Amino acid sequence: MFDVVLLGVDGGGTKTTALVADADGQVLGRGTAGGSNAKSAGEAAARGAIEAATEQAYTDAGLAFQPPRAACLGLAGVDTPADAAKWAPWVAQLLPGARVRVVNDVELVLAAGTPEGWGVAVIAGTGAIALGRARDGRAARVGGWGWLLGDEGSGFAIGLRALQAVSRADDGRGPRTALTAAVLERWGLAEPEGLLAAAYRSPFPRAEIAALAGAVEAAAGEGDEVAEAITREAGHELALAAGAVVRRLGLAAPVPGALAGGVLVRGRAVREAMLAALRDEGLELAPVKMVVEPAKGAVVIARGLQDSSAKTASE
Repeated sequence: MFDVVLLGVDGGGTKTTALVADADGQVLGRGTAGGSNAKSAGEAAARGAIEAATEQAYTDAGLAFQPPRAACLGLAGVDTPADAAKWAPWVAQLLPGARVRVVNDVELVLAAGTPEGWGVAVIAGTGAIALGRARDGRAARVGGWGWLLGDEGSGFAIGLRALQAVSRADDGRGPRTALTAAVLERWGLAEPEGLLAAAYRSPFPRAEIAALAGAVEAAAGEGDEVAEAITREAGHELALAAGAVVRRLGLAAPVPGALAGGVLVRGRAVREAMLAALRDEGLELAPVKMVVEPAKGAVVIARGLQDSSAKTASE
């Protein structure tokens, strides 16, 4: 039987992924559940999602639950050391005896997507954030302010721009756009006026608004000028975040880049706009890796905790 010694959790705003792995980082099982950002979903829902994803990962591996030796939880909404500390008592109960590190989910992207663990990571999913780390370990983070204060370039920001474009077109304040038909179809509405009830309902449909980024990507690919402008704006905003990280750390180009989140990994328009905007500023990300499964970065970090523990024990 495999010895489950590592647990890696990627907890985003809309989805949580858990991986169980052996001592070498070989993934044995995967599990998924809803979002685990405690600041948006609530602590109870976030904890439930982590537990459900972890249980499913063990089941997928054909194993009964056993506390791992080391674990990393990369969670959206963990923005300060105080945020991470709040998780400690609950994690100690869930994973007794394990060496555990709780970090922001962007840390996972950097760990999984940069060859030597330094460079710039950019996430553009429901939210958006950039993290950089220099060779000497210095780190800088930009963005992650949430949908009310920031998240420019995120799926939510793109979806919101799409809704605004539809309302402007319907009023005659803006140009006609293929986004009108696309948004109405996705939300099952007959007329733009229906957006008033759909967008302002409770609970706030943040994830559904973010999902409209796919419609914007498709419309931009078909030449819709409004959609193209939205994707360019999103790419420019993500480039501003990545560029700010590079400058704050004094990183010399080219800088290894790791990209994650549906906007950048599944789509192409925003990614290309971001990289082009960076090049225009003389900032090149190379090599660039698409991190499809950031939870693997959590396994990398957990493995580091395990190796550190083993080294300490041998000294």
